[in-house]
Amino acid sequence: KAVLRGWESPMVLDKDGNKTDVKKPHDEWTKDEDDLALGNSKALYAIFNGVDANMFRLVKRCITAKHAWEILRKAHEGTSKVK
Repeated sequence: KAVLRGWESPMVLDKDGNKTDVKKPHDEWTKDEDDLALGNSKALYAIFNGVDANMFRLVKRCITAKHAWEILRKAHEGTSKVK
């Protein structure tokens, strides 16, 4: 799911329930937010460990599995490795 849907760090909500630009402290995360973060971490870990050193250089700064996956997809588009 993390690769398909992406993940964003939970944000503090204002009094009307709208997201602000302030990241929510980890100790205030809900179980669902924690589970989504864990899913992203596991997917990112799998991607990092499934690529060679050259591909790792492309994705090593990614904080979401979806972003890393998109970079790898674009890097392999049209190559014989995916045909």
